Amino acid sequence: MKRRRARLELVDDRPIRVHRTRFEEERNPPPIQPMTARQAEYLEALGSHPQVIVLGPAGTGKTYIAGTRAADLLRQRRVAKVVITRPNVPSGRSLGFFPGTLEDKIAPWVAPLTETMKERMGDGAFEIAVKAGDIEVVPFEVMRGRTFKNCLVILDEAQNTTPAEIKMFLTRIGDDTQVIINGDVSQTDLRETSGLRTVIHLVKSRMMPIPIVEFGLDDIVRSGICAEWVRAFEEARV
Repeated sequence: MKRRRARLELVDDRPIRVHRTRFEEERNPPPIQPMTARQAEYLEALGSHPQVIVLGPAGTGKTYIAGTRAADLLRQRRVAKVVITRPNVPSGRSLGFFPGTLEDKIAPWVAPLTETMKERMGDGAFEIAVKAGDIEVVPFEVMRGRTFKNCLVILDEAQNTTPAEIKMFLTRIGDDTQVIINGDVSQTDLRETSGLRTVIHLVKSRMMPIPIVEFGLDDIVRSGICAEWVRAFEEARV
């Protein structure tokens, strides 16, 4: 009996090995590192200004960085909520009406942002945050009358807002809130003046303290194929 007890005590005295699981790593990812000088400028602006406008072609990391920052701020409890919105203007022929609630209908439009957040936070943590109301997707149709406080608000594809829509969006912003306006003025799907162009003009003409980060063709990091096609269409003026 004594020998058995001694063996058990020996086992108990061994140092415990702590294994990091994939679940833990998803919730403690390393800080995002810029891949280009312009991305570094973007990250610096996000760290020091309550409002940031970011422009540029596809594949430069505009949406990815915004979604990653949203996930990190929420995970670190530095904001109470993340609000995501974008105009529901199709970039091609419509597939018809999406079924479900208003939130279900807008979900496909904001998928680039929500998928980035899921990748950063983990699917489980993302779903819990959505159910708790910590992540909210707000359609433009129900935004009037709202006030956003102590949160991060992301307007994606802002080039497809009208001047009236982007005015309505910007006047919803309350205290302790950061706003990221993301878009590419060369890819507007509107037949009228883009609200994003209006905002850029106002910021520059009134010298408002809002950084405008402009990515170029050399900042495309998605893939060589993406960069080649963007450059081809740009040079062909299509």
